[in-house]
Amino acid sequence: MLTLLMYVVLGAAAGTLAGLFGIGGGLIIVPVLILSFETQNVAPEVMTHLAVGTSLATIVITSISSIKAHHAKEAVRWDWFTFIAIGIVVGSALGVKTAGMMSGEFLQKAIGIFAILIAIQMGLGLKPKASRTIPGRPGLIAAGGVIGWASSIFGIGGGSLTVPFLSWCNTKMQTAVATSAAIGFPIAIVGALVNIEEGWGNPLLPEYATGYVYWPAFIGIVSTSVIFAKLGAKLAHKLPSTTLKRIFAVLLLIVGSRFLLS
Repeated sequence: MLTLLMYVVLGAAAGTLAGLFGIGGGLIIVPVLILSFETQNVAPEVMTHLAVGTSLATIVITSISSIKAHHAKEAVRWDWFTFIAIGIVVGSALGVKTAGMMSGEFLQKAIGIFAILIAIQMGLGLKPKASRTIPGRPGLIAAGGVIGWASSIFGIGGGSLTVPFLSWCNTKMQTAVATSAAIGFPIAIVGALVNIEEGWGNPLLPEYATGYVYWPAFIGIVSTSVIFAKLGAKLAHKLPSTTLKRIFAVLLLIVGSRFLLS
């Protein structure tokens, strides 16, 4: 019961972050799931992969709610989304296969490094200088491939990469966040499906897991993430997020350091 309650609270936090920052919530879901799986004595060989796959599965649902909220404000650039999504499909599948070639320990340390880098970027407000315009169709497809590949490795919705990329291309922040939320959907659905295939039949997986997706965690997280994603999306259009980003950055720094030093 306590574990299920933790998943419900995690879903609320992840949903809010997904709507507020366009990051899909994976940056908090994956670390907390790893810690949860440790207490449940899940085999170390599959623990991190299971956290990544489950995170991507929850983002499928969370992103739908976030997309609806941002679309209602006409903030999503669907013309960009179409071509980025083409690259996303290929990149996400390759990302899962890449993660599958890593040991659980190596993947966990890679996630720790990524969390620290994002913490530094968010905490210091580092942004690429808006020095160019949105690239043409081949450029958008290529960007989608890179974003999808990295996002599937780390179990995130891609916002940590998509928002800086769109900001670099002189995109207004609200539009970047909204479009990033939309891009999180194809990343998550392809990543989740390939993670199920990648882990299918692994004897080390716990009960109620299908491949690298653990359904009790999925159900607990999505039960609240959908509601709170709408709240986060509304806050993104009303509140300055600098303070919240710095608080979140400190949390990521602690989590990332813990993974590296464990």
